[in-house]
Amino acid sequence: MTFQPESELSTEEANDRVDDALAGNDVVLFMKGNRLMPQCGYSKRALELISGHVEEFETVDVLPALPEYREALESHSGWETIPQTYVEGEFVGGSDVLAELEERDELGATLAGEA
Repeated sequence: MTFQPESELSTEEANDRVDDALAGNDVVLFMKGNRLMPQCGYSKRALELISGHVEEFETVDVLPALPEYREALESHSGWETIPQTYVEGEFVGGSDVLAELEERDELGATLAGEA
């Protein structure tokens, strides 16, 4: 049995933090871990893809309150998986969608809000 620390956030507080991050930043990546230490391969890949096109973007580590953030993000995007990327408050997708946009040479424009 693994130890799961009790979250310090309610779902409502996580929802408020999601709203604040989306309102205050053009590009937001909700991820497991942070820029220096991504905690899953998908989060690392999303971070690398975004970093290849924009310097300034917000990251939010969802691990301290994963169930609460997962619920809050699902109510915004309809997706329950993480990472999730938003541009100008609109859900773009996870690392798989970012990779597809990169392959089509559309990621830079999407992150710039041109899509």
